[in-house]
Amino acid sequence: MYLGTYLFQNSKVKLMPINKDKIAKRQEVKEHNPDFVRPESWRYVRLQTNWRKPKGIDHHQRKQKSRGRPGLVKVGYGGPKEARGLHPSGYTDNLVFNLSDLEKLDPKKDGVRFGHSVGTRKRKEIIVKAIENKFKIFNARVSASGSKS
Repeated sequence: MYLGTYLFQNSKVKLMPINKDKIAKRQEVKEHNPDFVRPESWRYVRLQTNWRKPKGIDHHQRKQKSRGRPGLVKVGYGGPKEARGLHPSGYTDNLVFNLSDLEKLDPKKDGVRFGHSVGTRKRKEIIVKAIENKFKIFNARVSASGSKS
């Protein structure tokens, strides 16, 4: 069986009917949450906007004394419990390192993501088995010839 790079062309994740209500609920909660950005990232170009917790002893945002500044990330902003750990497609996200890991999963509700340390040969074996069992594969990049690096 040929497992070329174009086997899985569709890189966009489609919303599947599985767990659709849970994903919608998570999205609804997320819309009401503020955009958490790194403090002072709007001021300095060298700082990216990814969230970093302010740790200085006098930091205005950590003390929560300043108005007009973004809020801190807190427990109360979390999404619904039943939607945690779900991939945007609705399947649960599971790391797979070998065939025995794959056999423990249910193709109707579990999705497959290959571990970083899985090589090309073992990855191809797992992909063949996953396709036979109709698993949803999230990171199925396989080239016809293995990488030399």
